[in-house]
Amino acid sequence: MSQKIRVLIVEDSLVVRELLSHIIGSDDRFDVVAAVESAEEGLELLNVMRPDVISLDIRLPGMNGLDATLQIMAKRPTPIVVVAANVDDDELNIAMNALRAGALAVVEKPVGVTNAAFESMARHLCTQLAIMSQVKVVRQGIDRGLNFGAKAPAVVPRRSGQGYAMVGIVSSTGGPQALVQMLGGLGAGFALPILLVQHITASFLDGFVSWLSGVTPFKVRIAQDGDSPEAGTVLVPPADRHMALKDGRVVLLDTPPLCSQKPSGSVLLSSLARDQGRRAIGVVLTGMGADGAEGMAEMHRAGAYTIAEDESTCVVYGMPAAAAKLGAVKEMLPLPGIAPRLVQLTEGK
Repeated sequence: MSQKIRVLIVEDSLVVRELLSHIIGSDDRFDVVAAVESAEEGLELLNVMRPDVISLDIRLPGMNGLDATLQIMAKRPTPIVVVAANVDDDELNIAMNALRAGALAVVEKPVGVTNAAFESMARHLCTQLAIMSQVKVVRQGIDRGLNFGAKAPAVVPRRSGQGYAMVGIVSSTGGPQALVQMLGGLGAGFALPILLVQHITASFLDGFVSWLSGVTPFKVRIAQDGDSPEAGTVLVPPADRHMALKDGRVVLLDTPPLCSQKPSGSVLLSSLARDQGRRAIGVVLTGMGADGAEGMAEMHRAGAYTIAEDESTCVVYGMPAAAAKLGAVKEMLPLPGIAPRLVQLTEGK
């Protein structure tokens, strides 16, 4: 019999803590080694219980989930799944910043057992805990130069695109923190419109978009059918819709999931291959699975420029590896090198 996954639950509500213990403990894959009400208690148990994965609440007495994430990643790096209620902008903002600080995923807190959505929410939580427990996370210093306040971007003249017209980006596990670094590196003067597919729980999409707009130099918003992409703006598809480009405009599609994802990065990148050809740039960042690989292969065949994140900086080297396996990647670059390369391409270098 395979060894069970050791789970530490950090949740201040006794009712919710018992509910999570019941959900996770009822799954044969897991062993709930402790369930505590504060981050401070959780930190004390890190080296004693040695959990494989942590279920972490955001609103906690004393240290909140963001500060707890920073402490965990500095002291004993452990995969963290943030379990948050979809209640207000403040909680969503803390959850998004926890992702930026090293947490791997955000899932919605399961509601009571009598709720119709309980089974699916409980199943999703357990699936994420099982998957993320396998991710190898690395130690990170608490002072990482992270600025969680929104800054007004400097006004920078936009450069010409030098023959390129559009950038498509696909990211999943580890994506939020990667996107902050990459979009920040592009700067406010980046010449091309950006279309982005980030795998995220539907109920957190609005919070993610608002957060990303606040911590990068770009205006980030949810795309609408018929939108004409513009430089300085990042368009993200609505939940449960694919986003494609046709005749230079956004098309939202209610078609089946691809690679178990809806929205799918491959749908986006394939459409860029058809609509823009060699005038498009495709980027696949960190993420589990293979979404984006087929779409990037189509872009490669169409003469587009394709970049994937190197294994050395990926939280999960799944999607970039899948794209590389198909021979779809022109350049494999570590995360800090992607933004400078994109800027070079728009400058004709």
